[in-house]
Amino acid sequence: MNPSWSLLSLRVGSAVAGPRDQPTAIDKQPVSRAQYLEEHRFRKDQQGDAVHHGGPEKAVHHYAAEHYPKWAEELAEMPVQNLQEGGFGENLSTLGLTEETVAIGDTFELGDAVIQVSQPRQPCWKLNHRFNVPDMALRVQTSGRTGWYYRVLQPGWVQPDDPLRRITRSQPDWTVARVLRALYHERLEGDELSALAELAELAPRLRELAARRLSSMTVEDWTRRLTGA
Repeated sequence: MNPSWSLLSLRVGSAVAGPRDQPTAIDKQPVSRAQYLEEHRFRKDQQGDAVHHGGPEKAVHHYAAEHYPKWAEELAEMPVQNLQEGGFGENLSTLGLTEETVAIGDTFELGDAVIQVSQPRQPCWKLNHRFNVPDMALRVQTSGRTGWYYRVLQPGWVQPDDPLRRITRSQPDWTVARVLRALYHERLEGDELSALAELAELAPRLRELAARRLSSMTVEDWTRRLTGA
């Protein structure tokens, strides 16, 4: 029997003016009616930055609800904002699935749709403003509590109470956590980079990144992504 997990919430959002006059749609709200999942996104879900968010390899964002209490504990001395379910702009929220247990290429049924894990989230500087924590993007990256994205293999209608049912696992050893360790901790480990570059189910952009690192033995500069500088 294929394992399944209940959705705590299904969320979509509208683009509004954000920090530094850049649009954002991170403030996603729970819905009570069925949503149609298209190839690039939920039909009623918007993206503030179509270059870095959304698209076929980032159609759906999932964040583990069990991470929020950990953030609350770690940031207890800071004037943090939006530290609650939905805070990371996730479309799907669950308990029981984390970066350590979800693998690249895992395929799930969600209502009438079929989705596949494509990549971890690479946090950007807008999280610093979202949470009122100056280095939140770096904290998220270092912690491994990033969330992950899905590509859509089969569009369809999704109800807020539909279970998320895993139906196939093609790369069980390549958990999202392992990809994150290769990208941000064991950054120039040749065997891992070589394997990442050949991991067919991983989003092409990250396969290309791994190949460039392997070729140059140089880690790309994260400053602009993490700080906006």
